[in-house]
Amino acid sequence: LDDPRHDAIMDRLAPAIDAAQTVLVEAGPEEQAALQADMVRRPDRLFTREGPTLPERLDAADWKALSAAMQERGVPAFMAAKMQPWYVAMLLGIPACAIADMAGDPNGLDTRIVARAAEHGIPVRALESYDTVFTLFDGMAPAEQIDMIRTTLAMNARAEDYAATLTEAYFAEDVRATWELGRMVALEIPGETPASVDADLAAMEELLMFRRNRAWLPVIEEAAAEGPVFAAFGALHLSGRDGVLALLEHAGYAIERLPF
Repeated sequence: LDDPRHDAIMDRLAPAIDAAQTVLVEAGPEEQAALQADMVRRPDRLFTREGPTLPERLDAADWKALSAAMQERGVPAFMAAKMQPWYVAMLLGIPACAIADMAGDPNGLDTRIVARAAEHGIPVRALESYDTVFTLFDGMAPAEQIDMIRTTLAMNARAEDYAATLTEAYFAEDVRATWELGRMVALEIPGETPASVDADLAAMEELLMFRRNRAWLPVIEEAAAEGPVFAAFGALHLSGRDGVLALLEHAGYAIERLPF
């Protein structure tokens, strides 16, 4: 998402980008184009073409709440009904007020970094394949994906508050706090226990972050063998047992925190 505070960040990052031999991002322009083309070619990536729809898999109260939440995000109920559950959960994680901001060119920090690299003729490479997100969720059981919807739906009433907190934590360089806030919020959901929440979050962290981090490490090291590298990726990938920082340190790199 765009934010005027990115201007000062880019001023600080510019010298490091300009000095790089390679810029690594989660998905560069080529990967984004491939993703768009794949979604057109294979609508089953995002939509269920056979089997029960979401109204059939959720109870009446949950479907009513879900259809209303998706309407707020500009997605009619008939379309939401056939969406893949993981995709619905991802959309629910974005506040309705932010959906419009993501349309077109959002000019977020990643977009600015790629543009800066292009201006200076610095090659931009992807840390992972464009279809990684699809293969990640392929390994989740259908019931687990439905549980993702229920959990995210329970937070929908406070989605804007949560997004505001996440944004402020991001610019305060304390993004991990938002992951732990999610743990606290999940504990408020009826039927959840500390053990179940911890297990669910550990599984999600392994799926969405740690597994990808481990796959990124050889990509980063290969690029580093050619010269200085500037790697830009979501901040939640930095922290944790198998966070990128810990993995690099274990690989023998010296880690120094610089002003962001």
